[in-house]
Amino acid sequence: MAPYAASAPRHGFWAALDPDQRGVLRAAARPRQFPVKAPLVYQGDESDHVIVIERGWAKVTSTTEDGHDVVLAVRGPGDLLAESAVLGGRTRSATVTALSPVRALVVPAVRFTGFLDAYPDVWMLVTSTFVQRIDDADRRLTAHMTSRGTQRLATLLAHLAELSALHVPPAPDGSIEIAPPLSQEELGSWMDASRETVARALNGLRREGLIRTGWRRITVTDLPGLHEFAKET
Repeated sequence: MAPYAASAPRHGFWAALDPDQRGVLRAAARPRQFPVKAPLVYQGDESDHVIVIERGWAKVTSTTEDGHDVVLAVRGPGDLLAESAVLGGRTRSATVTALSPVRALVVPAVRFTGFLDAYPDVWMLVTSTFVQRIDDADRRLTAHMTSRGTQRLATLLAHLAELSALHVPPAPDGSIEIAPPLSQEELGSWMDASRETVARALNGLRREGLIRTGWRRITVTDLPGLHEFAKET
């Protein structure tokens, strides 16, 4: 069975809006800056606003019963946050923390639902985003049961490279620097592996000539090759 592959990255919620819709939503929002490591939302909080990231990257984590934080996803420019809790009338299901300085639009829940009522076609956009995230979570769970650690890391890095390339074009040689500044611990949490497993896998991918690494920096040098490596059994 093929290892986990997230849905093909696509431009975020903001990019899918037309100029008029963006203007209306921006007028309803309050701009805010978040420094590195600052929480954008907390797991368990009441759902009184949504957030649209304009610039920067954040990680989505969930705290387990034994107190461990598990990385579930990253969110970047144009992404919508906390919409499912607002629309479902639930408390936040995860914490979102800035990986880099983040500039965002904070939209009160009542204004966001009013915006959706004024632009019914945006409801489908929000719904499709929510469904895609559920599908990605299901694929991730399947991968943890069917593929080895190095495969999971290769697939994850390929996904992050494609996501990064939506915002910064590849270098002239085709290499893609992964934009979200994730540590080895964070990569391990995302793929359900130890830091040592991630370090060994990174060494193996370097030896294959598929990536280059630095401190919190990974550059994918051969994206097609990384995809092929991830498919190996």
